[in-house]
Amino acid sequence: MSDLEQTGPYDALLVVSFGGPENVDDVRPFLENVTRGRGVPPERLDEVAKHYLDVGGRSPINDQCREFIAAVRQDLDAHGVGLPVYWGNRNWHPFLGETVQQMAADGITRAAVFVTSAYASYSGCRQYRENLFDAVDGVERSPRLDKLRHYFNHPGFIEAFADSTCAALDLLPDESRDAARLVFVTHSIPTAMAETSGPSGGAYVDQHRSVADLVAGEVARRRGTPHPWELAFCSRSGPPHVPWLEPDVNDHLETLAGASTPSVVVVPIGFVSDHMEVVYDLDTEAAATADKLGIDFARAAAPGSHPAFVATVRDLLVERAAAEASGGDSVTRSALGDHGATWDSCLTMCCPNPRERRGALCEVAA
Repeated sequence: MSDLEQTGPYDALLVVSFGGPENVDDVRPFLENVTRGRGVPPERLDEVAKHYLDVGGRSPINDQCREFIAAVRQDLDAHGVGLPVYWGNRNWHPFLGETVQQMAADGITRAAVFVTSAYASYSGCRQYRENLFDAVDGVERSPRLDKLRHYFNHPGFIEAFADSTCAALDLLPDESRDAARLVFVTHSIPTAMAETSGPSGGAYVDQHRSVADLVAGEVARRRGTPHPWELAFCSRSGPPHVPWLEPDVNDHLETLAGASTPSVVVVPIGFVSDHMEVVYDLDTEAAATADKLGIDFARAAAPGSHPAFVATVRDLLVERAAAEASGGDSVTRSALGDHGATWDSCLTMCCPNPRERRGALCEVAA
């Protein structure tokens, strides 16, 4: 049986991403879209806008999405899965609502949705599901949209990071490589949001720590040298009085320097591609901090279009189709570590909106 035969009832795949500005004039409107209603001070927007302007006023994220989607299409075609692949963004063109309208016009009836966010949290899951709700609202003959499950512990995601971490270690000087520490980095979020993430709370940090442990373990297995690791955060953007997850990666590098750490590999496990939070917060700011402190620094690549990560999309699609066909019974689900495969549909109370109750797709009552 081909994978195409296994993907019914789906007649399309929808990739949903964050979006990013593609020229200088896009920067400020894009940032206003991202932060609307969150109380972010104008001076913080000015600061972040400068980050984009420093790299030419163009985020790399949309180009990376185009490359990723092209790789996904090629992988699906190679395995006999002829589904069309659509792309919609939350915050910039192509906007999700416009994409869903096009899907309806094309006669798509039901689509699986792959979100470029691997972990549970309001901003990483429910907010996307709210956007899906808004996108189908009022669209005549809108397709049914089923969000694929979280994939933080999928073997393909772990393999991609293990490969890039080993490659980054090879970039360090011979004399400091074996003593390198792995600094796993993800996007900071408000501590209140982290505490309410997942069905029982605390999932955001817990899932990241699980990924870090899996990647570090695989790197140690391959290289024969264990590397101590820590989890740090980047890209805080909220009001100063609101507590966010810490330590910031730059502060953590200061701590490591105080402990005479000779070298680090920074691994952006919170991100699926090397977009602005990676190329600015890590490649620019964190690298400069390490240089100032005299720490040898290398940064592992995010999964991007790594073949194992691309194949993860197909695996999740086929898995979900099988679950829909069987009612969830006897479905093989790929997952590493102690967490196991996560849920197909989120509970209504999972990862609550911190500001208001809004409609969201792909959820079930507790």
